[in-house]
Amino acid sequence: MTEKRPLVWLSAAHSKSKVRSALVYRWELTDFNAENPVPLLLSPPVGAKVGILDLSEGATDDLPWFEHWLEALNLSYWVGIVAHRPISGTRTAQLITRYCSDFHTLPVDSDRLDTVLGHLWGMAVIREPCGTLPRDGYQSLVLEGNSLAIRQSRELLRRFAVTAEPVLIVGESGTGKDAAAQFIHQHSTRASGPLVTVNCAALPESLTQSELFGYEKGAFTHALSAHAGRLEQAIGGSLILSSIDELNLEQQSAILRFLQEGQIERIGGSNPIRIDSRIITTASQPLTELIEAERFRSDVYYRLGGLEVRMPPLRERREDIPSLAEALLDSSALGAEHKPLGDAAIRSLVNHSWPGNFRELQNRLRQGLLLCDRDEITPEDLGLAHAGNNTGDAAASNLSLEEFRARAERQALSCSLALAHHNISAAARILKISRVSFYRLMEKYNRGHSGSHYRQGSPPKGDLP
Repeated sequence: MTEKRPLVWLSAAHSKSKVRSALVYRWELTDFNAENPVPLLLSPPVGAKVGILDLSEGATDDLPWFEHWLEALNLSYWVGIVAHRPISGTRTAQLITRYCSDFHTLPVDSDRLDTVLGHLWGMAVIREPCGTLPRDGYQSLVLEGNSLAIRQSRELLRRFAVTAEPVLIVGESGTGKDAAAQFIHQHSTRASGPLVTVNCAALPESLTQSELFGYEKGAFTHALSAHAGRLEQAIGGSLILSSIDELNLEQQSAILRFLQEGQIERIGGSNPIRIDSRIITTASQPLTELIEAERFRSDVYYRLGGLEVRMPPLRERREDIPSLAEALLDSSALGAEHKPLGDAAIRSLVNHSWPGNFRELQNRLRQGLLLCDRDEITPEDLGLAHAGNNTGDAAASNLSLEEFRARAERQALSCSLALAHHNISAAARILKISRVSFYRLMEKYNRGHSGSHYRQGSPPKGDLP
């Protein structure tokens, strides 16, 4: 009999559906309940590569933990199950778009689902031994690009890396905060030391002190031996406090003394331990706004936010999108045979609003590769058939005529540069304007045009078409 493959089933409640019963003959199912927060010691099944995201019960707005579970389980591919086709803009649609390579509506065809899972499993297996980039390798692609926004962030990361000061990295989900934190460690004087990451979003209040500070033998009933906490493990290296905006006020108070004095005491211990480590924190929400809302302590913020880097969302980096997409496709990190993007697909990528940022870009490209049955990927393959003329902002109705014009000009710059692979002469021809006019637009919107970032062609000689 063929050995069963491990399959993760993530849902809001234990599923007893017929499709689940049909899958157990070929798959070893392991259930995880997203009604509860992610445990600190999460143990996904060994060798798991694919999973089912079961959203068929609906009411995802009442369950805040789905994203945390999806990130913590860290599988290669997810397949969604929903009661009906998700409505654009809903949380269910966002979860499917950002994390899933495919989705099925009820009633599910179990044979088709099994085939899709087997195909994705095969893709995951092919990725592993073929010398593809490791996870942090292709995740670091998010830091690449020539847009002004990412160049400014990258320059700050380089400058801050060589200091010993704490760094706060702020940005929306999927903008590359973790990659930026790792960049700082790798380019610091502590690069040879340990890199310890604490996921604050998955840190229960009751375990905060034992997890961070450690404990001595006999400190409590099950403390059968001494245990070094995460802060102590980071001595000589860097400590990343990821999603620190998810800590409640009590948890923030617990780490304040460490931030003030640079030392801790294990639970049950009396000897202070000096913690010599670089502190890097990430947050999805501006901490100053949380302070105003009395959800974050100002004394903690001022000890963490001395140096701050904002990671720009993908919609502010539109000219980078084609090169990022091509880099992902070329790296084989998406686990499928490479196919090129058609011009229409590039335009749809550039014009999309990208609520899921880089993570959504990866998933849309993976979907495009799986669905494409032509020589090149189309907007339909990417699920962006209607994105060609999308301005990507529901608030556009409040813009003045001047703001509309400025937005259109910026969009034209980004799209033409993307289609021309940053060749200024070619981009100007796409817009049917001279290179001098194109330079003026770039200057107007602060899109510098140094030779290291754009291919310029011959120098402009006049403002003639």
